[in-house]
Amino acid sequence: MSEQQLNDALVIAGKSYRSRLLVGTGKYKDLQETGEAIAASGAEIVTVAVRRTNIGQNPDEPNLLDVVSPDKYTILPNTAGCYTAQDAVRTCRLARELLDGHDLVKLEVLGDQKTLYPNIVETLAAAETLIKDGFKVMVYTNDDPIVAKQLEEMGCVAVMPLGSLIGSGLGILNPHNIRLIMEEAKVPIIVDAGVGTASDAAVAMEMGCAGVLMNTAIAAAQNPVLMASAMRKAIEAGREAFLAGRMPRKAYASASSPLDGTIS
Repeated sequence: MSEQQLNDALVIAGKSYRSRLLVGTGKYKDLQETGEAIAASGAEIVTVAVRRTNIGQNPDEPNLLDVVSPDKYTILPNTAGCYTAQDAVRTCRLARELLDGHDLVKLEVLGDQKTLYPNIVETLAAAETLIKDGFKVMVYTNDDPIVAKQLEEMGCVAVMPLGSLIGSGLGILNPHNIRLIMEEAKVPIIVDAGVGTASDAAVAMEMGCAGVLMNTAIAAAQNPVLMASAMRKAIEAGREAFLAGRMPRKAYASASSPLDGTIS
């Protein structure tokens, strides 16, 4: 095997991870199911919506960190539910206080409640402020290669273009644009949003994406723990297929057993 295959780690902000699957914590029936699904996924990075999930800001309520321990996982606070740069920045600062100075965050600034499509103007403004404030920003964005490059050049540690709308399960609708983003990128490109099932995750990895972040695809499955296990395997298989290098596509048949040299 090549050196790349033997040491195939995802590196974000200088830290290495064996798993290329990043998972969320919303929409599960309870905290027990949340913990079981995350464990089955094999994920090492777990994203948490600070505005919707208790990670210590409400002492009298169940704390997610009791089942998703920061000692075991890299907690990735996110700004889900924020529609302005100001709200997103405030949310990240709150998370930093709650997590004892933790500076790795997932930035998302949404444009409207119907599509949850990113508001790029507000996203750029928030990213600039957060980076100046010492945060390491992983950023949710659209699949525009120009915007993706701007975010990277600003100093974002990972760029996370959507595969399709958040929670839609439609899969990767514009693979060409994501390939264009990857061609120019020097930071990890992680598909964020739209994955519906294991084959969607495998497609993203076969394209060469650094990883996939998902929540609804696991949490909304009939058996979330089993789906989490399936996603783990899909990510691993897709990555191995990318590293192996697929055969070229051909217009016509090519026999598995060549006729040259056969006995007539």
